[in-house]
Amino acid sequence: MKPNIHPDYQQVAFHDTAADSYFIIGSTIKTTRTIELKGKTYPYVPIDVSSDSHPFYTGKQKAVASDGRVAAFNRRFKNLASK
Repeated sequence: MKPNIHPDYQQVAFHDTAADSYFIIGSTIKTTRTIELKGKTYPYVPIDVSSDSHPFYTGKQKAVASDGRVAAFNRRFKNLASK
């Protein structure tokens, strides 16, 4: 690898503000803010959504209605596929 062309890879604290949880993840993101967690100082990046607050991961997502346009199409043309 060429020297001095790659960004610095470091441990970064991502804060999910919706769920008020922190993730310590390796990243090359640049930030001027820092936070102290568990006795260590990390670069700090606030985020809006993570796996702790997204409805898909929390199980609180809404079910999609099955009587949409695709279902109506399939009902209308189901007999044509069998011929």
